[in-house]
Amino acid sequence: MANGTDLTEVPAGFDFSETESQLQIRQMVRDFADKHIRPHVMEWDEAQIFPVALFKEMGQLGLMGVLVPEAYGGSGLGYQEYVDIIVEVSRVCGSIGLSLAAHNSLCVGHLMNFANEDQKQRWLPRLATAEWIGAWGLTEAGTGSDALRMQTTAVADGDHYVINGAKNWITHGKSGDLAVVMVRTGEKGKASGISAIVVERGTPGFAAGKKENKLGMRASETTEMIFDNCRVPKENLLGQEGEGFKQAMKVLDGGRISIAALGLGIAKGAFDAAVGYAKERHQFGQPISNFQAISFKLADMATEIEAATLLIRQAADLKNRHLPVTKFSAMAKYYASEVAVRTATEAVQIFGGYGYTKDFPVEKYYRDSKLCTIGEGTSEIQKIVIAREVLNA
Repeated sequence: MANGTDLTEVPAGFDFSETESQLQIRQMVRDFADKHIRPHVMEWDEAQIFPVALFKEMGQLGLMGVLVPEAYGGSGLGYQEYVDIIVEVSRVCGSIGLSLAAHNSLCVGHLMNFANEDQKQRWLPRLATAEWIGAWGLTEAGTGSDALRMQTTAVADGDHYVINGAKNWITHGKSGDLAVVMVRTGEKGKASGISAIVVERGTPGFAAGKKENKLGMRASETTEMIFDNCRVPKENLLGQEGEGFKQAMKVLDGGRISIAALGLGIAKGAFDAAVGYAKERHQFGQPISNFQAISFKLADMATEIEAATLLIRQAADLKNRHLPVTKFSAMAKYYASEVAVRTATEAVQIFGGYGYTKDFPVEKYYRDSKLCTIGEGTSEIQKIVIAREVLNA
């Protein structure tokens, strides 16, 4: 379309094919998830255990530094492979997929894009190998989507910043060894008033607060991070003072692809379970999959999963080619997260009463799926982003 609002237009170069390397990586992650994650899913969920040892194992496989160049100890892979990894892990357990995504795309992603060379050499090798686990702090209790109103401040004092305040809903806020934290260094309500600073665990004045008791994603640790006259060297500032908000928005472009992949994995897990059950469950002398009411549900689920996959692949392709991705990553995140909820809901319905019990997997997919429509920007925020991009085209 001449006015540039044709939503079906894909920048030249988008390739739907998969490489042999991608297929091998996907199979490797699928095998790992089936062997090391699936047997413990409900144990970790019920007890709200964040399995640190598992993430150390994933670090040895290169899954904690997927996008990090090999020069810094990472795997040096692209976003298509990254999507496959998140999908295959989340297909088994959304909690582990969420933590894997938060570490890779938020904490590590922020450092990769905005740290200087000395900072990269200092932190990336430890994070890419899971010697350290990373956290990322933007959200506060009173400033969910309105991040510019954040209360956490960093005041210059000689060659240090003194940080005071608290961050909420932080993945790995307790167990993380390093956190990239957005703080206010200037005027409240202005993007230029926000900066990004790295705080290492063990820094005096930096502590974990309340651990959230969540509906789903219960094996992914979510806590407060509290800063009480926390003194951090100025050399831990990422980029220049006042660039933190712009940095965070760029990081979230990649983070949306992560959450889209997380939602897709949950949807695929719920769908696989529903298909298997529909074939096995007999009523009135035949499998319930023979009934149109059930088969049509499966048809809708399968179609939406494929559509979400293509949106995510498109966003990942743009990200790999360093092209503008804001619109497409928001679309992918919005659609895939909603598909996850719809698919998990219908999976529970197909299972009937059994779907409402913890003896079958779909009740966990149902609980886990909802966070995908909330975390890293709600579905409503994604619509705002998409509409802004469309109207400004």
